[in-house]
Amino acid sequence: MRNISLIVIHCSAVAPWQQSSAADIDRWHRERGWKYGIGYHYVVRRDGTVERGRPLEQVGAHCLNHNSHSIGICYEGGLDVQGRPADTRTREQRASLRRLLELLHERFPTALIMGHRDLSPIKSCPCFDAAGEYADLQPR
Repeated sequence: MRNISLIVIHCSAVAPWQQSSAADIDRWHRERGWKYGIGYHYVVRRDGTVERGRPLEQVGAHCLNHNSHSIGICYEGGLDVQGRPADTRTREQRASLRRLLELLHERFPTALIMGHRDLSPIKSCPCFDAAGEYADLQPR
């Protein structure tokens, strides 16, 4: 297994009427020429369903300069009805994301949880303060 020091939260940057399943994201990434398709390890759908992306053993393609030592999680959404960045997570997504992070924290207790914007300041993704919201799951 890879040495994991980061868990990076993303949004798929789609409007409320658009979907972004793992299969959709895989197709988008392949259309961009990404040989291995989906760059995230997990996708959390609006109904709370957690879909697998890349295997954890495989390096992701979600956060420049941090892929080799991180896990990428993407929630479906991130844009409001006007197309502006916004925290659009549903109650189901919030619950599923927390459960997933709790499981990953058990497996990788020294990994920091961060938002993509914390590592790439030109991004607004995931449109909320991931490090702060999950402070109780950060390494001690």
